[in-house]
Amino acid sequence: MAKAFPFTAIVGQDDMKTALLVAAVDPSIGGVLVFGDRGTGKSTAIRALAALMPKIPMIEGCPFNCDPDKTPAGLCARCESGDKKLSTRASPIPVVDLPLGATEDRVIGALDLERALHDGEKAFEAGLLARAHRGFLYIDEVNLLEDHIVDSLLDVAASGENVVEREGLSVRHPARFVLVGSGNPEEGELRPQLLDRFGMSVEVKTPQDVATRVEIVRQRDAFERDPEAFVKQQQRKEGRVRRQLQKARESLDSVEVADEVLEAAATLCLSLGTDGLRGELTLVRTARAQAALAGRKEATLADMRALAPSVLRHRLRRDPLDESGSTARIDKALAALFD
Repeated sequence: MAKAFPFTAIVGQDDMKTALLVAAVDPSIGGVLVFGDRGTGKSTAIRALAALMPKIPMIEGCPFNCDPDKTPAGLCARCESGDKKLSTRASPIPVVDLPLGATEDRVIGALDLERALHDGEKAFEAGLLARAHRGFLYIDEVNLLEDHIVDSLLDVAASGENVVEREGLSVRHPARFVLVGSGNPEEGELRPQLLDRFGMSVEVKTPQDVATRVEIVRQRDAFERDPEAFVKQQQRKEGRVRRQLQKARESLDSVEVADEVLEAAATLCLSLGTDGLRGELTLVRTARAQAALAGRKEATLADMRALAPSVLRHRLRRDPLDESGSTARIDKALAALFD
């Protein structure tokens, strides 16, 4: 199995790495959209994150990655109706790729034709959404995804449950995952309905200074020449971040958010004219996750301010009379609010 490039060896792109770590701490944030130039480490960072994730308990033999600690209401029909003493195992958090050419049956699941033909039994063959439950669903070139696949993703992202009604089958199973997408905005825009489902949006650009570019090439060249030695060299740093991530996930629920942070989030969203309340909710969740990563018990205004551009950048309406970009508008609103 090919080794992933270590997360801690990625040079620059701090906003992207922070957003991915924050989303890994709190999956309810809604995932990360990474847009930018080709060859800037988007997919490398996303795949590298998987190696940092702690193992989670799963029910042995369950195709839907059911959590043994959940009540029956949170289990699939197979696990809910099975023996109370279901065997469990510790498994890595799943990271599933959704290729652009995937069919709808492959994504949401369909009738298991082999069992139908050989045994005459109607059985459900789990799709990519089932495999991604409790993990990450990664879509490269997400802005080129076909509309009917986007529609399926929207339904599941909204409900946290995949419902399949076809070929005489009626199946529903939990499907909660962190949606991570990457793409190049020059190749097409993302549908607004799907764009709104991402908790954070990050813009990555090609480094413009010689020192950074040289360091990136040096690190990548060393990895490609001897992946095992390079990964071993980064083990201590990777272990430190892994422990930080696991501790943050465990302490997340105990992190408090002060009323002043809530008021600042609402004021900021009002001044920017964002639709709905998803902006405020995500600001609060990302601030809490950021505080947990830092090992603190309370989220501060600084936590919210640091992540506000990533949370709100893709939620702003386009103003044809305003030539400044969304990031500039957010910076201006932050300055007015805090300074």
